[in-house]
Amino acid sequence: MKPTAPADVRTLDDLRDYIHVTLCRKENLLEHHFPMTELELKRSGTCCGYQYILHGPRSVKLSAVWDQASNEILLYDVVGRRFDRVRLPNLVAYSSSC
Repeated sequence: MKPTAPADVRTLDDLRDYIHVTLCRKENLLEHHFPMTELELKRSGTCCGYQYILHGPRSVKLSAVWDQASNEILLYDVVGRRFDRVRLPNLVAYSSSC
């Protein structure tokens, strides 16, 4: 079952699933039809978060950025405007690479 609330997010897999569901719901997209890519973000050579890009129909793209230091997700719509900022109440468990 995919996490549907910020309190459900505890791992990177949960984070990925939560973002995918949230972005799909923003544009009423079927979750299992559209892929999402993930990019590791680095600051001074050290991982500081991830950027997620949902690839919808007709080149539609929505995105999100998870900032590891503040444990926040910034969500962006199809025109690049931030539509939400979500503070995660639990620390996200991640591998030593990030």
